[in-house]
Amino acid sequence: MLTFSLQSGSNGNAIYVEAGEVRLLFDAGISGREASRRMAARGRSICGLDAVILSHRHFDHTRCAGVYQRQSGAPLYASPATHHAIARYAGELSQVRHFHPGEALHFGPVTVYTLPTPHDAAESVAFVIEWERKRLGILTDLGHPFSGLAQVLSEVDAAYLESNYDPIMLAEGSYPPELKARIRGDGGHLSNDEAATLLKRCRRRRPRWIALAHLSEHNNHPELALQTHRAVLGADYPLTVASRYAVSELLTV
Repeated sequence: MLTFSLQSGSNGNAIYVEAGEVRLLFDAGISGREASRRMAARGRSICGLDAVILSHRHFDHTRCAGVYQRQSGAPLYASPATHHAIARYAGELSQVRHFHPGEALHFGPVTVYTLPTPHDAAESVAFVIEWERKRLGILTDLGHPFSGLAQVLSEVDAAYLESNYDPIMLAEGSYPPELKARIRGDGGHLSNDEAATLLKRCRRRRPRWIALAHLSEHNNHPELALQTHRAVLGADYPLTVASRYAVSELLTV
């Protein structure tokens, strides 16, 4: 299984996964032109997709869903609540296939498990993709370290894992109090410390890699996220960061 992040952050999200002959794009938060350019940089094309799959309704994950669907000709998979939310700006959609959180999606030999999350968007989900006994997690916009999340992490071979903010930077930053409360609340995002603690609980099975994802522009930075995780997990733990601004390296699961 191969994967790369086209971009990860509140300025837009999209993650590509290739398993054998199956090609999937998770979320649609950057422009069609930029998505095509970044796919091409890794030798792939948006026209070769088998599906575009949306995690939840927030604009940084869905703003170009209609563009991707029309460019690729691939079906768009979304929960009913997500589909309803994007209908006002997605334009004409020729193929929409609904799923309910907790259901599994099947693409030939590939299974995509949808995991309900407590993030503050109706029917929000994370994903685990399984192919030939390998499992990849796409675990962002999680709300809080909910029950069962550590178990999911212990069962994947690699994962994109939300590590959104540093608590001190958030507390001392310029965001209004209500936004700070939302971010660190039960429907918000995982902090660096929360993500690192989750991974420490899973050390009985060391992953191939963890890509720290959805880092905040104003309340985090890559070096700090890596430093926090390495302080908890050790200097040799296999970590990388999914950039807010650029396509990632091609990763193997």
